[in-house]
Amino acid sequence: MPRGVARDHDEKRGALRKGAARYFAQHGYDRASMTGAAKMCGVSKALLYHYYDSKEALLFDILQDHLADLVDRAEAARAEGIPGLVRGILAAYADADAEHKLQIDALATLPPDLQAPLVALQRELVALMAEAVRERRGDLDADHLRAATMSVFGVLNWFYMWHRPGKGLSRDQYAELASEFVLGGLAGLSANG
Repeated sequence: MPRGVARDHDEKRGALRKGAARYFAQHGYDRASMTGAAKMCGVSKALLYHYYDSKEALLFDILQDHLADLVDRAEAARAEGIPGLVRGILAAYADADAEHKLQIDALATLPPDLQAPLVALQRELVALMAEAVRERRGDLDADHLRAATMSVFGVLNWFYMWHRPGKGLSRDQYAELASEFVLGGLAGLSANG
């Protein structure tokens, strides 16, 4: 008779994702090993392989969980326009620096069949922001709309690189500043350059 799934299966899987993400981000995904990931997680390599049959499967699960959370939070905040999206995305980035770094650095190392659903999630997130930008500036052509949308992500995506909790602006204060910055910048843009 097959074994059932443990009651804490999802919790354990989440803890493995978190620990492995930290390990992969610190050491570089290409140089990292499942042995090192297991040590970082405080589990045996055999237990890690019980949950993930390969390093690629583990990276995919880390990124899929992270990106799905970003999209879910953006969907929940879309009614609040750009300020809501900025707050929602920055909130999703809290305690996800490693996952965010892996999204930037390691997604492209996955084979195309594993990249495709992750890229689709990224595109969903971009589409939500583009919709909010379009609501503010419906006069922008497609090229300017894309550039403005990606500029918003430029303001948000590198926050993890320089922000130190407890120093300077809080995450919420930065979300307010970033929203004002984006809204002011959009208002100041001439139509289509």
